[in-house]
Amino acid sequence: MLNIAVLVSGGGTNLQAILDAEARGEIPGGKVTLVVASKPGVFALERAKSAGVPGIVVRRKDYESSEAFDAALLKELHDHQIDLVVLAGFLSVLGPSVIAAYPMRILNIHPSLIPSFCGPGFYGLRVHEAALARGVKLTGATVHLVNEECDGGPILLQKAVAVEPGDTPETLQKRVMVEAEDEDKVVRYARDLADVVSRELR
Repeated sequence: MLNIAVLVSGGGTNLQAILDAEARGEIPGGKVTLVVASKPGVFALERAKSAGVPGIVVRRKDYESSEAFDAALLKELHDHQIDLVVLAGFLSVLGPSVIAAYPMRILNIHPSLIPSFCGPGFYGLRVHEAALARGVKLTGATVHLVNEECDGGPILLQKAVAVEPGDTPETLQKRVMVEAEDEDKVVRYARDLADVVSRELR
């Protein structure tokens, strides 16, 4: 059984989908054993508490450098014997030491059709602001594995969403979350990745 950490920055809807799938026995190869939030007070921590999963905060601004933040995050992951990491709306960029410790074992959901509106600086509402400013007619979401290049890992899945007249960054963000950030697919990829990693560790 693999230990899965879910990293969050907000409400934790994808976290809840994973927890629910686990409760239904749909992730037999893994179990969520840690939730890491990038800031205190987010609802995702309440979801973790309700599920009996330890929740902690590792906040970038509490550390003098990105390297110190990465070291603190990595220590928590190692202390909890984490095998697989899922980024579920985590707004802090992972550094090289974290990525090197979990090669092809970190799953991310990015709210655009990579390679558009991705990379450093493109996160949260900024992605949707950029899409509207550019005037694109389609946007969406991408599920990918994480490597050293920000939003540059192998793409597993993409789904397009139409940009509608009168959209604001907020309305577009909500539509992408509902239509493209398919929680069932996140669960499926987490499950499949857990199975692959489990075989590698035998």
